Amino acid sequence: MPSDEAVVETASEAAEGLVFDRLRNSDVEDLDITVTFEDGVLDVDVYVHAPEADADVEQVAEDAALAARAAVDDLFADEE
Repeated sequence: MPSDEAVVETASEAAEGLVFDRLRNSDVEDLDITVTFEDGVLDVDVYVHAPEADADVEQVAEDAALAARAAVDDLFADEE
């Protein structure tokens, strides 16, 4: 079973990776990714402030949270 730290790190990296796959670094003025993993419960919150971006920033944030959850699912699947 992965450590709590590994779960949080995996989720954070996946969320950040998706954001910067979809948005240019120069468009992102603020990015806040909060990940907690306590008692087997993963909570991911992604906030992106990119007023100059052409993409739907709210959708990018939602997709980043989903990518984080999927990455953690893969992490646990790899452990089986």
